[in-house]
Amino acid sequence: MITVGALAVLAVAVAPLLAQPRGARLELSFQQKLGPLEIDRYGLGQGGLSEDTIWEQRQAEVRALRPRLLRIFLQEYFDLLPARGQYHFDTLDRSVDLIRSTGATPLMDIAFKPALLFPKVDQDTVEPNDYQQWDELIYRLVKHYKDRGSGIRYWEVANEPDIGESGGCPYRFKPDNYPRYYQHTVAAIRRADPEARVGGPALAGWRSPILPALLDFAASTKAPLDFVSWHIYNSSPAAVRSTIENVKALLAKYSSLHVETILDEWNMNLSTPPSDPRIQPCFVAETIWQMKDAGLDYSCYYHIRDYHVDRDRFARFMSPKGASSMAAWWNRMPQYDGLFDYQNTVRPAYFTFLLLSRLTGDRLGAQSSDANVHAFLAYDPVYDYYSLMVWNFAAEPVRLAIETMDLPARLTATRRTLDAAAPGSDENVRLRPIPNVSLAPGSAPTEIALEPYGVEFWSLTAGR
Repeated sequence: MITVGALAVLAVAVAPLLAQPRGARLELSFQQKLGPLEIDRYGLGQGGLSEDTIWEQRQAEVRALRPRLLRIFLQEYFDLLPARGQYHFDTLDRSVDLIRSTGATPLMDIAFKPALLFPKVDQDTVEPNDYQQWDELIYRLVKHYKDRGSGIRYWEVANEPDIGESGGCPYRFKPDNYPRYYQHTVAAIRRADPEARVGGPALAGWRSPILPALLDFAASTKAPLDFVSWHIYNSSPAAVRSTIENVKALLAKYSSLHVETILDEWNMNLSTPPSDPRIQPCFVAETIWQMKDAGLDYSCYYHIRDYHVDRDRFARFMSPKGASSMAAWWNRMPQYDGLFDYQNTVRPAYFTFLLLSRLTGDRLGAQSSDANVHAFLAYDPVYDYYSLMVWNFAAEPVRLAIETMDLPARLTATRRTLDAAAPGSDENVRLRPIPNVSLAPGSAPTEIALEPYGVEFWSLTAGR
């Protein structure tokens, strides 16, 4: 006898199979040149957890992603000022050198409070007891990496200063004290490296009054401000895009400022992680498309690898409550941030970045009739092939008609689908081959089926 409960389970299992795919159209314009795609502007971040070189064993895999920027927290555990007049950079050197070994440029986030200058552990004590020593520390730090030829361009002042310890850093600024701290810090940076790009505030929420306070200050005093930065953790790519548009609207009120925009921490809302393993990889693709479409200059996905933290280490520069909060979140809560998990196993979202890294050369036209279907089309003259990445960020399947406009010649598309639910993490399993298709000038549209949160990548070549 089939019970009511069994029927309910069966209905849940069969429902996706019975879902009717919606129809959509994708027009590819092979002669519509939109300029360099520069997908490498949408890089990675790591840090805030330990002085260890957290992802050193995955250096080759990160290098394969070809990120242009890789953000790192300069936290107090690096012990940069162990005593008055003494500077310690050796431990930080290892992390900077690891970043440089991937070909990326470090984005250096200043988020440390040496005990010598901040003897009281208090997130609301945000200015050093001796600005002269603070300025000298920052000068020595920046000069050290300039002299080493580390190629560092970006220096960011503070991390999530609007929320302090709950954001993993010992600072909680207010609109009236952040500009003063910022001015001292960037003056020391520029004294050591006049070509450095400086900015902040790396807000947890772009609406914080700290941002307009910084913009007012920079506009009125001519203090250097090369970029503004903020963070968002939200499972809606549209919500991520909204922060970009709102920050740009705020910047438009300051005609004298010419700054870059950097969203240097972003991911899904991981306090409620997705139950479907296909969602996060597709979320990465859709969010980066929205970033590109909204004109964001740079981003840093947080983060490369999940890692346990040492509560006692954090208790040296955070309150007992703050240190316990860090340890509880990272050591006892399920984590899905990293492209690699705690055991250093690669996650499906890594392969989205790997596919994106193959979108080299110039961007070409790709217009979709469906708000949940987007694509990147690029041509790379070095490899002499076209690359297409297309996805369906929706819970329903889609039957997609791909129409090729101005096709230069007959092309063969070698196809891969990102299989986030596969049992193994081998690249040829995750990026599973599917049947090739041929495209010819004047031919009928090519139809493909994209599953919910499906991602495909095509390499298009002639005469092969």
